[in-house]
Amino acid sequence: MDGAELELERRSKFLSSLIQKKKAIEQQEKTERLNIKVRASDMPLALQNKAFKCARDLLDYMPGKLDSKRLALALKKEFDSTYGPAWHCIVGTSFRSYVTHSLGGFLYFSFDKVYILLFKTAVEPLDH
Repeated sequence: MDGAELELERRSKFLSSLIQKKKAIEQQEKTERLNIKVRASDMPLALQNKAFKCARDLLDYMPGKLDSKRLALALKKEFDSTYGPAWHCIVGTSFRSYVTHSLGGFLYFSFDKVYILLFKTAVEPLDH
């Protein structure tokens, strides 16, 4: 490669790194605005954002106090219909868990005083 091509490649890498940093900062600001704290995750950001928005919307439309069962069911159904089976959801203010999940399908987060564990497991057909 000649000097111009090297310089062009260097600038391209620099701009790509700036874009990635900007996206990371925007994600951080978004979660701070919603008062969300990710406790543990191996889920892609797009799915995390979907879970945050879905949970926040459901809580905003819930009259009165938290209905954890209703919130868990709604999140599970949303993720099952959008990303396929078999999603599981646990919602509460205090719980312990130890789960096996599919790669890229685990998110444990909180906002306000509500903790949400959303994870996907593999579905295998039964042999008859």
